[in-house]
Amino acid sequence: MDSVRATLLKGKVIKKTKRGLWHLVLIIGGLIFSTPFIWLIFSSLKEPNELYVYPPQWIPNVLKHWPISFQLLIKNYKDALEYIPYFTYVGNTLYITMMSIIGQLFSVSFVAYSFARLKWRGKNILFLVLISTMVLPGQVTMIPVFLIFKSIGWYNTLKPLWVPSFFGSAFNIFLLRQFYLTIPKDLDDSAKIDGAGYLKIYWHIMLPLVRPALIVIAIFTFLGAWNDFIGPLIYVNDPELTPIALGLQVFKSAHGSDIGMLMAGATVMTIPVIILFFMAQRYFIEGITLTGIKG
Repeated sequence: MDSVRATLLKGKVIKKTKRGLWHLVLIIGGLIFSTPFIWLIFSSLKEPNELYVYPPQWIPNVLKHWPISFQLLIKNYKDALEYIPYFTYVGNTLYITMMSIIGQLFSVSFVAYSFARLKWRGKNILFLVLISTMVLPGQVTMIPVFLIFKSIGWYNTLKPLWVPSFFGSAFNIFLLRQFYLTIPKDLDDSAKIDGAGYLKIYWHIMLPLVRPALIVIAIFTFLGAWNDFIGPLIYVNDPELTPIALGLQVFKSAHGSDIGMLMAGATVMTIPVIILFFMAQRYFIEGITLTGIKG
């Protein structure tokens, strides 16, 4: 009896040790990957003479003296916000991002539902053509798309940055189609017996079941729209329509010599993405884990 207990106890100790080692490895990896962001925050708190010290010092002088001066702590942020029309940039970016998310969720969920649950002639061929567009570089279509938008009078507007999202994305359609395939088709048959049509099945049954995948698509779309630099650079020429990514580049061109202020501006513009990550990380992991698992 004692030997059995000793064996069980040994097994628990080994299991806890392995788990502790894995956690240690993950913590070290997390610290390594977060080093650039930590350096960004610390650099945003430094005076200009601290940024050019060799060897570089991690901790800003403002944090070494107690009590910490709040005015010195936020000096770079205050100066950056005086030169950056932050709320204009954020307003334009939020508008583009929200419209892009709405367009992607509507179009992608609809098209993926058709590919996954409906039967119609040529479906597989058209899906293959759709997937093949993923290997087409964006640089190939950049000039033709620009000429199209300019010919219809959309140059120097925000429409080219969000209207294409209402036509879907090949990757997102593929991702959601795989998720639709994990749902048993018995649900469709039961709904049809009760008199439900395709649209009712789509709205009342399918969309609630694919919510994790929709959240993943929304996160991908948010990050893509929030960090988009090439699109605004090509289509936007009005400072009042400038989004965050292009606005930070404009700020860099004007105040690139003040590294501390530039790091403060970059930190402020990164905060919404970090908040989104912590709020939606559970749904993001759940959606990625379940997508493609057929059962």
